[in-house]
Amino acid sequence: MPKVEITVPEHIEMQITQLVERGEFLNREEAIEELISTGLKAYKASGPSEEEDGPGGSGYEDDGMMGHDDEYVF
Repeated sequence: MPKVEITVPEHIEMQITQLVERGEFLNREEAIEELISTGLKAYKASGPSEEEDGPGGSGYEDDGMMGHDDEYVF
């Protein structure tokens, strides 16, 4: 499986740690993989907006999932 390195804001890292500590996931790797997968499915289901799919738009901007600047919405 390919490896990906990401940098996330501290509040997201803390939320992932809490999910693992509560037993929602076995470990951080599983949590991150599942949360990204779920986020991509949600994004795909909602479809890209016309703005993102317009000329020159790839639908994947550097400003985070679902157009939020600093947060990744799952």
